[in-house]
Amino acid sequence: MGTKRAIIAASMALALVWSLALVWLAPRVGAPDPVSALVLGFVPAGLVMAVMIGRLAQRRFFDDAIIDGAPFVPGSGPEIDQRVLTNTTEQLVLALALWPFAGWVLGWALLPVLGLNFAVMRVLFWLGYHQSPPLRGLGFAASFYPTPVAALWALGVWL
Repeated sequence: MGTKRAIIAASMALALVWSLALVWLAPRVGAPDPVSALVLGFVPAGLVMAVMIGRLAQRRFFDDAIIDGAPFVPGSGPEIDQRVLTNTTEQLVLALALWPFAGWVLGWALLPVLGLNFAVMRVLFWLGYHQSPPLRGLGFAASFYPTPVAALWALGVWL
């Protein structure tokens, strides 16, 4: 395995351990009501997405080649930002489908923790996509893994 793949694999393993710890510890910090938990869970992710959308709009506004909606040049900064936004949207839709169930079963305090983690790790993913594959791997895995881990854990408890 190449050095880059080994570092990414280690980042992914770290993210899995991190995800298990988040899901295990978060419900123990206290339980807000469901509405507060949903708000506090999804607002951080929404704010990060708003920044991503704004960054793409800013790039288009100041670049004559793409101001009219032309496709981004493959591998360019705007194209990377678009990939990050697309992946973030996919992950947020998954979170919208699964986090409420996990919060209902495991405790509503889980959602604000998942939301804050998601926002921080999405920024790490975004920065890593521009600069460093290992950062990208950690940011991706540490924002994605908590969602299926929480859902599967909740499913196991519920059943």
